[in-house]
Amino acid sequence: MAAPCETLLQLLLPPLAVLLLCAWKRWRRRAAVGHVAVVVLGDLGRSPRMQYHAQSLARCGFSVTFLGFYNSKLRGELLENDKIAIVGLAELGTPAVGPRVLQYGVKVVVQALQLMWAFVKLEPVDYIFLQNPPGLPAIAVCWLTCCLFGGKLVVDWHNYGYSIMGLAHGPAHPLVLLAKWYEKLCGRLSHLNLCVTHTMREDLAQNWSIRAVAVHDRPASFFRETPLDQQHRLFVKMASVHPAFRPRASTSDPATGQSAFTERDASSGLVTPRQGRPALLVSSTSWTEDEDFSILLDALEAYEQLIDGGESLPALVCAITGKGPLKEHYSHLIDHKRFQHISVCTPWLEAEDYPLLLGAADLGVCLHKSSSGLDLPMKVVDMFGCCLPVCAVNFRCLHELVKHGENGLVFQDSEELAAQLKVAVVAGLRGGRLTGRVE
Repeated sequence: MAAPCETLLQLLLPPLAVLLLCAWKRWRRRAAVGHVAVVVLGDLGRSPRMQYHAQSLARCGFSVTFLGFYNSKLRGELLENDKIAIVGLAELGTPAVGPRVLQYGVKVVVQALQLMWAFVKLEPVDYIFLQNPPGLPAIAVCWLTCCLFGGKLVVDWHNYGYSIMGLAHGPAHPLVLLAKWYEKLCGRLSHLNLCVTHTMREDLAQNWSIRAVAVHDRPASFFRETPLDQQHRLFVKMASVHPAFRPRASTSDPATGQSAFTERDASSGLVTPRQGRPALLVSSTSWTEDEDFSILLDALEAYEQLIDGGESLPALVCAITGKGPLKEHYSHLIDHKRFQHISVCTPWLEAEDYPLLLGAADLGVCLHKSSSGLDLPMKVVDMFGCCLPVCAVNFRCLHELVKHGENGLVFQDSEELAAQLKVAVVAGLRGGRLTGRVE
């Protein structure tokens, strides 16, 4: 008789423990001050929209836990805010053994357990703000957390995860179809939904039966035009690492106060633009399949041919910032270019330096072509915050952000981009550039 009782007790103990934990968490939530978890199953430092959510919620009086992979440095505004706690997850690579489906399966299960354990340790939450993508397994885990411990799930739709997977595997791949089914099913479990464009809102409603509120991105206050003195300090700092920012006609050390773009008078300390300086073109990327940088490289070659053909055009310094899986591939292509009038570098900037570079540039270029056609590039929003005109590759809903000929230029291919570089660079150096802005 004792043995069956012990067996029954062993079977009942785990669910009883879960029930007690759920009851305790729910009691703690009723007694606690408003607490929100902002969750990214990705790099927190490369998730600007979710950073802004965390800051806005903190300003509204909530205590905020910002949860995700802590690979990139966050801005001081987040780190110094007493109402925001940063909780880092350990990023796990995909196992290198076994079939691909099994590799993905193992990674998803481990991430689900890791995320669930993080919620068990957290103070009870009133809301979970979740970025999607990546939503596998985050949507299901966050929904389960709300069911067990109380709270409401808010999904912020930046794109569709299955469409991003489709770039690498093809739209008919079993993994992509499974991801689409999961995203559509679990997406309906949320209590509230935000999305980044009106076009995505309509698509969610028509095809997924999900009602969402479209909230366009806005640039943070620190994205603005950079004063000349700050430009000079940034350029000299970058010249110590990247030769493209050093004066071409000088072999002097950058510490002497010169850069390719600016110089400081030794006696007065006054910073002025260098005569005949090159134009500064900036692009930022996560180096993924939805950005074809061969378009930019071909356009730069065409621009160089114009100079070789006798056109009176300024030299170019092209800085492409960011990290990602295709960076090595494109860096190899760049290294094999034999530009005479164009310098290309791929710096990784500190969080504080990125807006300064955008605010100092003459032109921004965006190669982001949405995998779903429904999201907008945050990098263009940031550029517009700095009043930087942008040339952007066209796709389905780009018109919600970039209006051709008003706040930027839209191109389809490298030939159109090359023609726009010729016009926009000259206009920018002469002070007649378009004023990039968010409508």
